Amino acid sequence: MTGNRQWLMRPDRAVGIVGYGSYIPRYRLPGAEIARIWTGGNGGSPVKEKAVAGLDEDVVTMAIEAARNAILSAGIDPSDIRAVWVGSESHPYAVKPTSTIVAESIGASPNIQAADWEFACKAGSEAVQAAIGLVGSGMTQYILSIGMDTAQGRPGDALEYTAGSGGAAFLLGPAEDSYAVFQGSYSFVTDTPDFWRRAGEAYPSHGDRFTGEPAYFAHTISAASALMDMMRSTASDYDYAVFHQPNVKFPARAAKMLGFSKEQFQAGLLANEIGNVYSGSCMIGLTAILDAAQPGARILMVSYGSGAGSDAFDLRVTERIKRKPGGLYSTADYIARRTPIDYATYARYRDKLKD
Repeated sequence: MTGNRQWLMRPDRAVGIVGYGSYIPRYRLPGAEIARIWTGGNGGSPVKEKAVAGLDEDVVTMAIEAARNAILSAGIDPSDIRAVWVGSESHPYAVKPTSTIVAESIGASPNIQAADWEFACKAGSEAVQAAIGLVGSGMTQYILSIGMDTAQGRPGDALEYTAGSGGAAFLLGPAEDSYAVFQGSYSFVTDTPDFWRRAGEAYPSHGDRFTGEPAYFAHTISAASALMDMMRSTASDYDYAVFHQPNVKFPARAAKMLGFSKEQFQAGLLANEIGNVYSGSCMIGLTAILDAAQPGARILMVSYGSGAGSDAFDLRVTERIKRKPGGLYSTADYIARRTPIDYATYARYRDKLKD
């Protein structure tokens, strides 16, 4: 696909990430444990283990934790935030916003705009894309965009092996205050129904092998290729690349198709340790990269959402990354903080025993 430069999204005022944070629950369910229950231990698992939200955790509580980390990272007063947006496909209420609870819990309300976003797996990057526009227009100084999920998976279904819990929060603001600046972005969307959940259904359905070529790869590769074409860049121009991570194989293959080396995408590839955290998947990968990146590093981030679409972002790390406050909980810290559980505990924590 050849990109037309008029499709490139670039705000009037430069915008960047002034603060960021992640959150991953401590509980881990090994893929081998799921296989033990459903296949007698036969067959492989697409990930080593996945993160599982505890009995007292949901999208709201986890979003609050990630948001607090982002605010500490930025070093700003939360009352200066003018919008809180939470992207998820597992909001705890069908009718009641997640964002208002988060905004009040972090001390950002009431002089604030709040909204929930939903576009399976790319709801978080949608919120980022919109925040770039609002901050870039000069309407506001800071916006908090969050991608967080306690992803659903039917017992015994292929999704159960990978559907994890967790996500990330990005506080967007002026470029001069940022750890990384958005140099350009692009979105690519079609009606390709590879994964869906109708109202009232407890678990999503998916199109099996249809989720690969016409869905994930067509959109991820198209979005990345078009953005790189418009930015007049190639894979060799980037130090890091991070993609949506439904498993380990898909992002690794997408990276290879685009010409990226293993070293370029490995830092943000977390699916093997925490599973697919859906709306926060590529965002949490970016937090891991920012934890290690040096000034001048260039990053390509590409989301994917079933239904289907991808958002692609080109970022450049600034000198301010050297002045990030000490003592913050990193994404690697959350990954290392793990407590293995068995399938029975997982079924209880995630309410898998239905009447």
